[in-house]
Amino acid sequence: MFITKYFRDFWQPRRGLAIAEASLIGIVAALSAIFLRFSSGFLGTFRVHTSYNIPALLALPLIGASFGFLAGFLVDRFAPEASGSGIPQVKASLANIPIRLSWRVAAVKLVSAVLTLGSGMTLGRQGPTVHVGAALAAGMSRVVPTSPDHRRQMIAAGAGAGLAAAFNAPITGILFVVEELLQDLSGITLGTAIIASFIGGVLSRLLGGRSLQLNLELIDSESSFTITELPFYLLLGILAGLLAALFRQGLIKSLEYYRKLNISLPLRLALAGLLSGVIIALLPDLFRNNSGVREFIINGDPSIYRVALVFIAQFILTLVAFGSGAPGGLFAPSLILGSCLGYLVGSAELNILGQSSPNTYALVGMGAFFSGVSKVPITAIMIIFEITKDFNLVLPLMIGSVTSYLVADKLIPGSLYAKLLQINGIDIDAETSIDGRITQLTAQEVMQRRVETLQSEMTVDEAIHAFSHSTQRGFPVLENSKLVGVVTQSDLIKIREGSLPRDAPVKEIMTSHPVTITTKHNLGNVLYLLDRHQISRLPVLEGRRVVGMISRGDIIRAEANYLNCESFPNQPKIKPSYTVYQTKSPSIGRGRLLVLVANPETADALLQLAAIIAKHNRYEIECLQVISISRHNNPAETPVKTAPSRKLLVSAEIIGKKWNIPVHTQIRVAHEVANATLETIKERHIDTVLMGWKGSTDTPGRIFGNVVDTIIRQATCELLLVKLGNSFKSANLNANFKRCLVPMAGGPNAKIALKLLPALVTYTHQLEIGLTQVFPLSGQKDMSVLKAAKQLLINKYKLSNPIKVTSIQNNSVSEGVINLVNTEGFDLVVLGASREGMLQQAMNGNIPETIASGVDCTVILVRGMIGYEL
Repeated sequence: MFITKYFRDFWQPRRGLAIAEASLIGIVAALSAIFLRFSSGFLGTFRVHTSYNIPALLALPLIGASFGFLAGFLVDRFAPEASGSGIPQVKASLANIPIRLSWRVAAVKLVSAVLTLGSGMTLGRQGPTVHVGAALAAGMSRVVPTSPDHRRQMIAAGAGAGLAAAFNAPITGILFVVEELLQDLSGITLGTAIIASFIGGVLSRLLGGRSLQLNLELIDSESSFTITELPFYLLLGILAGLLAALFRQGLIKSLEYYRKLNISLPLRLALAGLLSGVIIALLPDLFRNNSGVREFIINGDPSIYRVALVFIAQFILTLVAFGSGAPGGLFAPSLILGSCLGYLVGSAELNILGQSSPNTYALVGMGAFFSGVSKVPITAIMIIFEITKDFNLVLPLMIGSVTSYLVADKLIPGSLYAKLLQINGIDIDAETSIDGRITQLTAQEVMQRRVETLQSEMTVDEAIHAFSHSTQRGFPVLENSKLVGVVTQSDLIKIREGSLPRDAPVKEIMTSHPVTITTKHNLGNVLYLLDRHQISRLPVLEGRRVVGMISRGDIIRAEANYLNCESFPNQPKIKPSYTVYQTKSPSIGRGRLLVLVANPETADALLQLAAIIAKHNRYEIECLQVISISRHNNPAETPVKTAPSRKLLVSAEIIGKKWNIPVHTQIRVAHEVANATLETIKERHIDTVLMGWKGSTDTPGRIFGNVVDTIIRQATCELLLVKLGNSFKSANLNANFKRCLVPMAGGPNAKIALKLLPALVTYTHQLEIGLTQVFPLSGQKDMSVLKAAKQLLINKYKLSNPIKVTSIQNNSVSEGVINLVNTEGFDLVVLGASREGMLQQAMNGNIPETIASGVDCTVILVRGMIGYEL
């Protein structure tokens, strides 16, 4: 921290820091471009040599499929943002669309692009180099953070440096940033782009083995231009525009076709590599070296038929490769296609007028076709000029590139990169200002889902206790799980003034009929209501159920995340689950209990427990089985086998008939189990969810695991998590549950845990009940909570079972409970987390997991309606 602060202070003012960062970005971008160039060249050489030692029809498809699969696996597993050319992602990030750019994305993009190009797919390395440069710059900008605008400028500089290093063309890198990516001509933006692009271009030349002299280039061009050639250059521009529009449309159709296949990204890339290998193996040997095709057209003397074949093959091969989502760019394919088209027009001109060389038209065709595809005519002109350093080409390039741009834009308006983003659900052209986009976020995207609530029958003293143990400044008040009011700190003034006794109910001091919003309200509406009513927070409702809370602080946090592009990572969107099997029984209950069945070994026990609870509460049972699939597949279109799942559901129907309980069953295909569960809760109006839990989690940053954590935070109903004990004998609960322990710490969830006991007592006969509370070693014992709980069981729930009250002194809640369970031989623990010690440590020290993993008996975790934090 000290070193970072030192450098930040040292490089102030901001311009000095920006120049230093831009210089470093240029160096790193150049090194990555050189690595990509030589590594892909090495793999390409290996592939070509192998095709001569082993039959090409075997070697090329095999190498293409294997390298493609490996590239797809790396992208799919480690950085889904690294798919495609990368320029759309950079463009979106610079427009403040939250798409992740980081060192991890840069590393995955670099390695996967090497594998893709080495596989023989006809894509370019320039797009990936731009993406890698921008991602590296984004990672560096986080090391010495300044502002979102500064970060955007560094990303733009990284993209420009990447392109400059790829083409050895620093001016091209600068113009591409200004013309396509950032569209910003401010001094600091232009300055950093110039520095980064210059350093990237110079280093690429030096380390790539070339001289800094501008007249020593790969392409040797000496051209001339006469007025009589003007119609042919216009014709070239028109043809380039028409074919570029067709090429763009083909790219879009290819992407859509691959998505309809409903296969994972690694398999898509393997398929593209396989098809490319087969096609190339059937073509002349020239096509095996993709990097030499362009030079063959420009510097060689090919026949018209050979050039036409190159154009058709390159056109098809690029569509095959790009649609798969392979990490490769379109710059190189566009230039090759343009050179072929220009050569054909030049050959026609030579036969008619005999004035110019087809090779000159090939160079102009490169710029014209690239301009029609990417819609960047100035960049297209400068690319060819910097490659050739032939000033005589500028005027023909201007004619061809501008004409192509106008024709292509007339046929298919808009940027190709914007269209590619649209396919992924990002309409960059429809975006408004940053503030406008933020205010269009909905309350559901910003709200806090874990909200503590109060019950209307609670006393004022309990409410004060809740305020003292919570960071919330206001609590929704519920009655029968419905919102009836709000209590804030200002309402407690009535107590201080002595107008109400401390044992008065909360509803005496709450604000009735509070201002609320729904999950669909956008932040513009939220800000208006907060200002209009001069309040700091609003409950978020679905119907009359509280599903979240939104405050001014949440809005500020959302704005900061949005500006820093830290929200809504770029990944395939989760589609709604799809029901492939369903049975229904008559709806005769007064509520529904959802059982999530996944493990055949525990299914019978969970269903037995569900039947006990449903019978006691007169609930219906909804039994759910979820089949998970990849996010790249559509749940509604993916074929699945339902036979194993239906066997478990039949067991539920049998138990339903035995207990005379209505049982509904369904099987859903979904991207995530948690989302399918939440959709079922909402669609089927579920009151309680019962699901198994292994008792621990190995997922970093998770309390109970991916699925359970999501359901805990978002489920709008009661939730029961069941960890079956190691000594659990059978689904017959009478043989397993003899002594039950309920740890108490006050709060609503503890009362819900007590509410579960009557059902267990009714169907497990003489169940002994133990109530306990853990007190610090140095603190005093307050037995009021335990006494109140015992009276509640006797008076309200009419239990005649033996009830034993025990206090424990231990500074560790989990250790005290575990010791008592093991010492007294309890075979069931019903744990209702509360706002006090149990609540706080459940989130920080994860007491439920500690208790569940520390005892051999069965543990049931209870969380009340949404609003009770576990």
